[in-house]
Amino acid sequence: MMKIKTSYLVRFLACTVLYSAAVSANSEFQQWMQQQSQGVTAQKKEFQEYKDKRDKEFTAFLKTQWKPVDIVRGEVLDESPKPVVMPVAEPAIVPPAPPAQKPVVISLPRPAPVKKPETAPLPVVPDGRPVIIDFYGRQVRFYYDASLSRKLVSRINKEAVSDYWSALSRSEYQGLLQQLQQQKKSLQLNDWAYASLIHKLAMAIEGNRRNESALLSWFLLAKSGYKARIAFDNSSIFLLVPSQHEMFEVSYFTFSGKRYYAVSFDGRKQKPGRVFTYDGEYPDASKEFDMQVTDVVASNDKDERRHLSFNFEGQQYNIDVAYDRGRVKFFSNYPQLNLNLYFGSGVYKVTATPLQKQLAEHMQGMSEQQAVNFLLRFVQTSLQYETDEQQFGEENYLFPEETLFYPYSDCEDRAVLFAWLVQSLLGLQVVGLDYPGHVATAVHFKEMVPGDSVNYQGKRYVVADPTYTNAIAGMTMPDFKKFRPTVINY
Repeated sequence: MMKIKTSYLVRFLACTVLYSAAVSANSEFQQWMQQQSQGVTAQKKEFQEYKDKRDKEFTAFLKTQWKPVDIVRGEVLDESPKPVVMPVAEPAIVPPAPPAQKPVVISLPRPAPVKKPETAPLPVVPDGRPVIIDFYGRQVRFYYDASLSRKLVSRINKEAVSDYWSALSRSEYQGLLQQLQQQKKSLQLNDWAYASLIHKLAMAIEGNRRNESALLSWFLLAKSGYKARIAFDNSSIFLLVPSQHEMFEVSYFTFSGKRYYAVSFDGRKQKPGRVFTYDGEYPDASKEFDMQVTDVVASNDKDERRHLSFNFEGQQYNIDVAYDRGRVKFFSNYPQLNLNLYFGSGVYKVTATPLQKQLAEHMQGMSEQQAVNFLLRFVQTSLQYETDEQQFGEENYLFPEETLFYPYSDCEDRAVLFAWLVQSLLGLQVVGLDYPGHVATAVHFKEMVPGDSVNYQGKRYVVADPTYTNAIAGMTMPDFKKFRPTVINY
């Protein structure tokens, strides 16, 4: 009996010791958690104080550091006149056919898996106002703090701008920035598309007030890390951004060797004269716009179709092409850039895949030269020619999907489309050829192909002109034989 009581006593003491240790450990854990929580709170407070100090200093800067500048008119693309009517190659001047060659190997490209752009789901933000914007065919919802919507209550001057920034910096803007970043990632937006998203959102929040929308866009872009600035005159506020790539026909001013472009996201061309602006960046804003176009940006998966037909070597071919209307609309407001960015642009799968499959099926069994000539004839004759001046009233370079959408196209548009087809279907290297008032291409064949050519980086590229009707590889348009073209690499 005594042994049993002793055993119970030992167990009781052991449990008591373990319980006391557990209580002590739990107490230490709670103390540690409390310290961590206090540390996090202190960090948040410190960060908030840093942000408040940063905005306070920037607000003070905006009250003083303004200077008058003259905005420079944007540079114009090639002003050399283009042929209004394209010549047709005469059969008599076609070089003799080469001896029989091995059939070209055509392999449809297998692009790396790309996550389909999707609108990111957003939680309902307490006390946040909902707003839905149409982003090139996609309905995108945001929630925002009502204090972000402000009306300019005085005439435009540095005090009004400074006060506007100060008021926005005191709003609950962080949640909206997080939503914007989430949508940028989900929709796979490049810098221009992200800025367009901000512009559309700002217009919705500000009730289409253009000056207030420009100020809100400036604020959100700067808070997103971009070197955005503004300028103003007596009646208007202009959003200014630097770009890694030159923009044509967009007005700009230069500070420290860097151009800041007066951009517009609705197709309107900003033409300010003398304005007031500042030379300085918002702290931590370091990004310049990267204008390269990916093969998914601004897609909405709503494809439309167009039928094209052409003849090659006595046989008629029929091709159905598709295009994503969202991307076409997006491109219509895209600034004009150097041609190498058009040659290097991606093509969305809605257009790329079915077009590549149809053309590849028809080219089976053709030689390398014959396949290139087949693609030349497709671009030369299935699309109708008009200069940009005739169709748009001004020079307007097109991306491949735009060329397949618009009723007409001219030389550089066809060159870009043709180069993409040859590279993606035949795996051959292609460069652009820039003549005064004309753009063509040249192909580096794996086999010997006679005709006109250019040498570039130790390789022979055979001229292939997708605008010279019925011409084959090796033929230069007669009016441009006297010129030595500039090679466009990308």
